Amino acid sequence: MNAYTIEDINAIIQGDVIGQTTCKITGLEQIQKANENQATFIGNRKFAALWKDSKASLAIVNANLDLEPGENRVLIKVKNADLAMAKLLEKFTPATPHFETEIHPSATIDPSAKIGQGSRVGAGSYIGKNVVLGTQVTVYPNVTILDDTSIGDHTTIWSGTIIRERSVIGSHCIFHNNVSIGADGFGYRPSEDGQGLVKIPHIGNVVIGNGVEIGANSCVDRGKFSSTILGDGCKIDNLVQIAHNCVLGRSCIMAGSSGLAGSVTLGDGVIIGGSASIKDHTTIHTGATVGAGSGVMNDVPAGKTVLGYPAVDSREMLKQWVALRKLAR
Repeated sequence: MNAYTIEDINAIIQGDVIGQTTCKITGLEQIQKANENQATFIGNRKFAALWKDSKASLAIVNANLDLEPGENRVLIKVKNADLAMAKLLEKFTPATPHFETEIHPSATIDPSAKIGQGSRVGAGSYIGKNVVLGTQVTVYPNVTILDDTSIGDHTTIWSGTIIRERSVIGSHCIFHNNVSIGADGFGYRPSEDGQGLVKIPHIGNVVIGNGVEIGANSCVDRGKFSSTILGDGCKIDNLVQIAHNCVLGRSCIMAGSSGLAGSVTLGDGVIIGGSASIKDHTTIHTGATVGAGSGVMNDVPAGKTVLGYPAVDSREMLKQWVALRKLAR
């Protein structure tokens, strides 16, 4: 177990130290659960009142919060406690699961596949025909990567993930457990006799940029004709649906249980709140935000925040909610 002095901690986060303590820091914890050898974080005023009863000997706090350290305790004031927390969490992150051998004997790898230097393939994984893995790619046990897929350097793929044929994946990506990349899009039309449904084949693929992270049990479907595209730096939460022919710009965020119907376009830096639903063929322009639980039926202008079902300008929706509460009284 690593133990850090206050000086060690501050060398990492570069804040202003207030107070003194004889304790060393061996871990990080929530403010109400921390013990004297753990550090905690206060990035919001509503948590500041909890500090006086916390057992933590160190709190990293936003500089605008008015707090006193107390006896044998220390505050380190920083511009952004959340970003400081991210730096410290890297220092306390446990080691990842160990590979005894780079390529497990039970993995099935087609002879035509190309495995880059330092890449690792876990037990029970399948690497198909003409697959290309870059350098330092980590494929955990029971992953399936099908034919003609390419994956860039330093990408990590966790167990249960399936990457379908012809997918193109960038470098430094992370796919968590049971991600589905490149499944058929959802497309059906009534049959000519009116007695059933005709499946629409999807012959495109999925293209994912660099530095993309996709959470557990999320799905990115292949394009009908061309590609479903996720731009560099996109961050996708758990249980997210991205349908066929969607195009996401750079650094978009989609929170858990949100979904894009077919052919949705997101500009750069778009934020989609949890459980939000976006209608097909809709464009949400650069820098826009969709509030949690909203239903977007029309295009959203750049930089706009929308709320509600159907989603409208956030200020207008808040006025509607206030009016409804007054009406109820």
